[in-house]
Amino acid sequence: MGQFHIAITHQAKPGKEVEYEAALREFAKKSLDEPGVSGVLLLAPVPGSLGKEYGILRTFDSQESCDAFYHSESYREFHRRTRPLVADDAKRHRLDGLEGFFRDPKTSPPRWKMFVVTWLGVYPSALLFSMTIPPMIGFMHDLLIRAIVNVAVVASLAWVIMPFLTKLFRPWLYPDGPKPVIQDFASTHRPLGLPEQEAVPG
Repeated sequence: MGQFHIAITHQAKPGKEVEYEAALREFAKKSLDEPGVSGVLLLAPVPGSLGKEYGILRTFDSQESCDAFYHSESYREFHRRTRPLVADDAKRHRLDGLEGFFRDPKTSPPRWKMFVVTWLGVYPSALLFSMTIPPMIGFMHDLLIRAIVNVAVVASLAWVIMPFLTKLFRPWLYPDGPKPVIQDFASTHRPLGLPEQEAVPG
């Protein structure tokens, strides 16, 4: 079963950034002891910027362990504790396909392996769509046809092909298995911009 990557973001209240960051860091370390949690990545605003959005990305071994963690008492207690420190409810988003692929450079497989797996996804999809789509929309302008083909290729990679290939080749990409890791707050970039985030209580 493939791994699950979940991103959660919060807006810290003005003046509460240091306190919230400390609580988030503490909980992130403790969460690695929870069953099925195999990695944690913390994100914070760039120092000196006006941003107040903090993020945490977690990797789970399975959907079951993911669901169990977000229904656990430790997770609920963290949000009860930090509610006075944040300006909004948590926003949770599952990262699929290319979003979660090779997201941690410290534990990523060699670049040549990334190249091979990515090529195995790009080549057949590009070949398939370039042969099947143009005949069906031949009345359109050539540039528009090419654009539609590219959209089909990218969409298939993000939602179908890359999730399948990363799961299929995981033993080869990570021969020793992914090791639990927690990274420090990023100091050079903002938290991920997440599309259509789903608000979750507490």
